[in-house]
Amino acid sequence: MSEEMTDSLDALSRRNFLRLGSLTAVGLSLPQLHAEAAKPHVASMIGVSFAPVKDPRIGIIGTGGRGTSLLENLLAADVKVVALCDVVRSKAEHAQSLVVKAGQSSPELYTSGDHAFESLVARDDLDLVIIATPWNWHVEMAVASMKHSKHTAVEVPAATTIEDCWKLVDTSEQTRRHCIMLENCCYGFNETLILRLIHEGMFGDLLYGEGAYVHDLRDELFSNAGEGLWRRTFHTLRDGNLYPTHGLGPVANYMGIQRGDRFDYIVSMSTPQRGLELYRKEHVPAGDPKWSEKYINGDMNTSLIKTANGLTITLKHDTSNPHPYDRINVIAGTKGAFADYPPRIYFEGQTGGEAWGSIDTWKEHQHPLWKQEGEIAKKLGGHGGMDYIMLYRLLQCMKDGLVPDMDVYDAAAWSAPGPLSRASVASGSAPVHFPDFTRGRWQERKASQIATQS
Repeated sequence: MSEEMTDSLDALSRRNFLRLGSLTAVGLSLPQLHAEAAKPHVASMIGVSFAPVKDPRIGIIGTGGRGTSLLENLLAADVKVVALCDVVRSKAEHAQSLVVKAGQSSPELYTSGDHAFESLVARDDLDLVIIATPWNWHVEMAVASMKHSKHTAVEVPAATTIEDCWKLVDTSEQTRRHCIMLENCCYGFNETLILRLIHEGMFGDLLYGEGAYVHDLRDELFSNAGEGLWRRTFHTLRDGNLYPTHGLGPVANYMGIQRGDRFDYIVSMSTPQRGLELYRKEHVPAGDPKWSEKYINGDMNTSLIKTANGLTITLKHDTSNPHPYDRINVIAGTKGAFADYPPRIYFEGQTGGEAWGSIDTWKEHQHPLWKQEGEIAKKLGGHGGMDYIMLYRLLQCMKDGLVPDMDVYDAAAWSAPGPLSRASVASGSAPVHFPDFTRGRWQERKASQIATQS
């Protein structure tokens, strides 16, 4: 399955989406969104370690741009890749050649159609399946993988409906297999450094944070290849935050979400949509099928999240207009504040008075992962090295039999602002409550393991 599959949106149900919109417009309690929490008790996956495996064997579903990038980072970590799946055979063959070039045996290919992944996950020689496909395939593939007793790592967002968030949680609990969302931004140099400072008490009591995905994707959205074949379609179906996790994941770690706090409710609003129509007018020739599309997603979606402990988060999304790349990445407490893009930091009483200082002053607090693996991570690239650090750490947890840094509850909670923002927008920006995907166990942990790793 690749980003280039031409029929990748078949699984999207416009009817179901419209039905959700009508439900949210008439009933803000949305009992349907929370009913899954009342299912019979199944043992939690909180605190569950991997069974140690010396040399994890990997299968990858999706060998387009993102899948190939992940593959290159895995090969740099000297991990055995034994199976590859994509509906575009040439993509799979290219990925296969990279594995062979790295000195490994040629991995088996699965390219027979949309459901070829079912044969890959059924293999008995895989320890981890990585999913790097269009969003609407994530849940179906992850569920199939876990049901075949494979730990699963899925690209962001893990799910795009609350029903599917619960499906991931239920399946992980029932199969006792981890489902990890590959939120690379949690492993960035700045994000891990700030997380360490927070847990050293430098920021005092935390009060608020901000995160975003503001990224001019117009060229990519209107491309006739890659994500242009599927990602733009979501702008015709939904009005809300289409891609919440890059900005939200690091802030959730800062605040200890599901580790002593949890998201309580969200209020969301969208601007009018303008950017995609204007871009189409200037760049798409008359008669192109793209002219039949009606874009409904507001260009800038802004959401406010309140946590159970009273903290607040501002979350933004805009991929339709000219703007420098920005995840905002703000955290503030009673003793200081950090803001990114560009990175700057301020602590009460610091030299220079009431002015931002350089984060460079604090680089001796960098995360051990960056101290150990930073040079190779930077050489590989991959979003500044964070991709390699993320995968290296996941493999470390598998090899050493550790609890993963991020689990299925994080995957569900960080993905949930997508559908919940749509519900709030459709209801005139009324508050919409988050389900408790941990089923009441969010206070059992006290800190992100990324923060406490030595």
